[in-house]
Amino acid sequence: MPITDWPEGDRPREKLLAVGAKQLTDTELLAIFLRTGIPGKTAVDLAREVLTQFGSLRAMLRASQAEFSSLPGLGPAKYAQLQAVVELSRRFFREELPRTDALNNPSQVRNYLRSKLRDYQYEVFGIIYLDNQNRIITFEELFRGSISSASVYPREVVRQVLRHNAAATILVHNHPSGISEPSQADRDITQTLADALRLVEVRVLDHLIVGDVSVVSMAERGLL
Repeated sequence: MPITDWPEGDRPREKLLAVGAKQLTDTELLAIFLRTGIPGKTAVDLAREVLTQFGSLRAMLRASQAEFSSLPGLGPAKYAQLQAVVELSRRFFREELPRTDALNNPSQVRNYLRSKLRDYQYEVFGIIYLDNQNRIITFEELFRGSISSASVYPREVVRQVLRHNAAATILVHNHPSGISEPSQADRDITQTLADALRLVEVRVLDHLIVGDVSVVSMAERGLL
């Protein structure tokens, strides 16, 4: 039965307009994106099959063009549209971030960092620069490393902090393994950078570690 013959409350697009996007399942949201199905399958059937094939929504979003386009009903045009949607969401978070008080809106900061860093296959170290009222100046990726570690140079960190005229910082890096627990190396570099920045009267407020599903605060753990 085509979706147009379904009860109105069951049609994904009408359901979204009636109750909001948050109330829809991953399958329903993807069906709206796909718009149409293929012979013998509705857009909802196709969306369900795609998610089953990839195993999760995130795995689908991370798929290469070849992997994505190999499934019936998908192709380069749909892949391009999907990547545009993903990038728009990243840019939305990036636009919102500079307006944020980092300490009063920690969830917004963490949402941005998750969207930005969690899918990297290598380790990335960055800094959120703050003014003297803890408002975000900008976020900058500074160093990239292998899947297990990134080389972080204190002299370069100090230079960049002074260039942005920051009064405080939040250190950030991801764990490509997906596990956001701080390692001993994380503790050591945090202390090294805190000591270096203290010499130029800049505070390190936190070190956030981005994992697969969570962002761990070393300050909240009492490790800073």
